[in-house]
Amino acid sequence: MQQAEDFREESSVLFALLAEAPEDVFDSVTQFKNWTVNDVLGHLHFFNAAAEAALKGPEAFEAMMASAMAELAGGASILELQYPWLDGLRGPDLFRAWRAGVDRLAGAYLKADPKARVPWVGPDMSALSAITARQMETWAHGQEVFDLLGQARPETDRIRNIAHLGVATFGWSFRVHGHSVPEPAPHVVLTAPSGEVWAWNTPQEGNRVEGSAVEFAQIVTQVRHWSDTQVKATNGTARQWMMQAQCFAGPPTAPPAPGTRFRLLQES
Repeated sequence: MQQAEDFREESSVLFALLAEAPEDVFDSVTQFKNWTVNDVLGHLHFFNAAAEAALKGPEAFEAMMASAMAELAGGASILELQYPWLDGLRGPDLFRAWRAGVDRLAGAYLKADPKARVPWVGPDMSALSAITARQMETWAHGQEVFDLLGQARPETDRIRNIAHLGVATFGWSFRVHGHSVPEPAPHVVLTAPSGEVWAWNTPQEGNRVEGSAVEFAQIVTQVRHWSDTQVKATNGTARQWMMQAQCFAGPPTAPPAPGTRFRLLQES
């Protein structure tokens, strides 16, 4: 699956950023719910390991997730549930473990049947969807690290996987908030980092989302408020979608407030 290589490359961009950063960066607090860089890497490492176990089958997945699910049932947050599994792993040691885990996961999914079903915390999914979700989450959580360090991430057309996931979860973005799904879905026209134009759904001038593929991905992964981007949406369905877009599973989550997620100015 090309998506497995896309996941590996997405992770490598974040590796390169942190490899050049001072060691104290791991304890630095990001703009995402006061998570530190250690929290971000721990979260990515844990769920990468979960996706690796899922490919081995339900028994391996359940064994991997047992302590985490017990923590969750006891009231732990999505961040706290990783702590028993990490067992104190942090800083450069966590960085190295996460990097090794990425290579294992990418290698495993590269050889997998894209249509194979794999278990997950919610409903099961295809192996293709699972590795795409890992790319999406790496990209999304990587954003807060790039923002923290005042760096603009180099983007490529592999962002199409995340944009496609954003379009595919149009209905979910309404259902998760308890709303009926309006029809038809908006026409989506996005400009790739390469300049190529991508389009989804039936053309409709009065029901349209248009703009940068990177900024659209920022909206659907909730790393930017829609109003902090240049993405345009017509009135009605398209605008409502942009205000509540959520391409990830779990309970309904509000996007960040306007102006609260941004790239910090790098000190000269």
